[in-house]
Amino acid sequence: MAIFGNAYSDELVTATELNRQPGRILDKAYERPITITRNDQSFALLRRADVACLVKGVTQSKVVFEVLSVAFRLLLGQKIGDEHPYGWLRVFDADELQDFIQEMSEAFRLTDVSDHAWDVIDAIIYEWRESAIAIASPDLAAAFNDRTYATGTGDR
Repeated sequence: MAIFGNAYSDELVTATELNRQPGRILDKAYERPITITRNDQSFALLRRADVACLVKGVTQSKVVFEVLSVAFRLLLGQKIGDEHPYGWLRVFDADELQDFIQEMSEAFRLTDVSDHAWDVIDAIIYEWRESAIAIASPDLAAAFNDRTYATGTGDR
């Protein structure tokens, strides 16, 4: 994740330098991004893992924004339709939505210091969605509310 902190603290090299000393330039690119200039054009040279990290960050940031936007809209009393990918958040009350927002926000803050933060965010969304499915299911709700099973006195 260090790529986010130094994406614009790169070193400039010319295309001629890259042609003459490719090994040295690639060694530098292992440590930090390199900008290769040719005429009026600039090209980025950085490790594939860093590019993958940047792409995942952009993609996942959109998900985080969207899911938090839905949670906030629900807190404000706005209606979210069944067709919305995060419409399942409707089953939660205001306190639960605030817990969700806090959990997502805390995980998102870790994205610039932890390689696993995006996985944590995926897991949070998955767990909350599974909980929403359980809450919305009449059969599961009945099972949770069945006093005979809850007290352990009923025949199973």
